[in-house]
Amino acid sequence: MGIFSRRQTATIEPTSAEGSGASGAYPSTGGGVALDSALRGLTGQWTIDRPHSRVGFSVRHAMVTTVRGAFADYDSTLHFDGDRPSASRAEIVIRVGSVDTGVEQRDAHLVGTDFFDARRFPEMVFRSTSTVHEGGETFRMTGDLTIRDVTRPVELQLDYLGSVVDPFGFERVGFDGTTTIDRTDWGLVYNQRLAAGGTMVSEKVRLQFDISAIRATS
Repeated sequence: MGIFSRRQTATIEPTSAEGSGASGAYPSTGGGVALDSALRGLTGQWTIDRPHSRVGFSVRHAMVTTVRGAFADYDSTLHFDGDRPSASRAEIVIRVGSVDTGVEQRDAHLVGTDFFDARRFPEMVFRSTSTVHEGGETFRMTGDLTIRDVTRPVELQLDYLGSVVDPFGFERVGFDGTTTIDRTDWGLVYNQRLAAGGTMVSEKVRLQFDISAIRATS
């Protein structure tokens, strides 16, 4: 998730040393799409700012409503290459025991053997393998997602939101990432059938990454 991609407009506070990146574009390394030259300034290491980010999910419950949750405890290693975004790398290691859906009993069920089995498999990991600029502010990042020691490829749609220097002097970038997976592909097969048809918990799960990342200090 560490692709902080094309900056078409950017606000720098409290001082503004850069203008909005609308011209001075240079060719990208994938798809022949022009990228904003301001990306050069974003090259480097970044870390997700957990208090201002959300790594979460949503899933249909009983066919008629949606349950949402998030993970509070995770580490991130992000590298952005402003000259070649395709060379950017990302890794997020999530402690599944930190899941929070707002209902204690449901959270206990999720970390138990029916779902994450957190005692045996305490971590869920995403490692990127490639990134492609699809045009505008949108990128596609492919990576390996590991849950319960099962690793399968996934694709994220990433929308770049911009960059800014905040009032405390931290340089930030923001983006949204989403993908939908079939949880049974990772061995999360627990379910209950409904009398009228359908299942209690959908097999399709939408993963959501609302990320604010800070440039890492050397």
